[in-house]
Amino acid sequence: MLFPRFSRLAVVDETKTGWLLKIPAGDTGNYRLAQLDNYGNLPRRLFPLSSPSSLHLMCRASANSIPGTWGFGFWNDPFAYSLGLRGTVARLPAIPNACWFFHSSPENHLSLRDDLAGNGFLMQVFRSPKIPSVFLLPGLAGLPLLFTILTSRWLRALTRATIQDDSQLVNLDVTEWHSYGMVWHPEGLIFSIDEKVVFKSALCPLGPLGIVIWIDNQFAAWRPDGKIAAGTLKQNNESWLEIKQVATKNPF
Repeated sequence: MLFPRFSRLAVVDETKTGWLLKIPAGDTGNYRLAQLDNYGNLPRRLFPLSSPSSLHLMCRASANSIPGTWGFGFWNDPFAYSLGLRGTVARLPAIPNACWFFHSSPENHLSLRDDLAGNGFLMQVFRSPKIPSVFLLPGLAGLPLLFTILTSRWLRALTRATIQDDSQLVNLDVTEWHSYGMVWHPEGLIFSIDEKVVFKSALCPLGPLGIVIWIDNQFAAWRPDGKIAAGTLKQNNESWLEIKQVATKNPF
């Protein structure tokens, strides 16, 4: 089962064959998100997917260039933060484990490797060790160092040794319907588009993970020169993501 989540004025509509996720036009300063996921209010240790698992769906987007990010795949929801109030599960930020089709506008730079693209339409994998969130909290004291360019570049290289990533750019008209497939197995990832294998990675994220399908107006960048930026982007038009024929498989 997929659970909808959306910010003010965003919409997640169920259609006859799938879902339509829409975020409205608007200025910077307001986060706009439309999302589907299958982990709801679960703690990360109870996320429903482990390797081997697969995801297949058909998708089209409103434009080839949408300010922010959108995509679909598996992740550990690493940036979630909740103290467990009002019936929610307590969840602290973690370091990322993910595998997905990920589209990001030029303001983003979401690879720690200097030899890989940091934005565009990517087939991407992140693998990180399972460090308990409570052990990451002392690192918050070092956040001001990220705004010193030389220190930021050193910390980026240090982080790259902990968080591994692999990716390949996709050259595709995403406004047309395409079928997308992703198989996560213990030896790595296999990505396919329109029933053809287009990328294999030996990097394998650590589970358990959950399905996420989303569109938002957010950006984040940690560039090779050490510069850091994050925020929300202006959208001149309503943006949407339409999906259908969603199928996932987890043998366990």
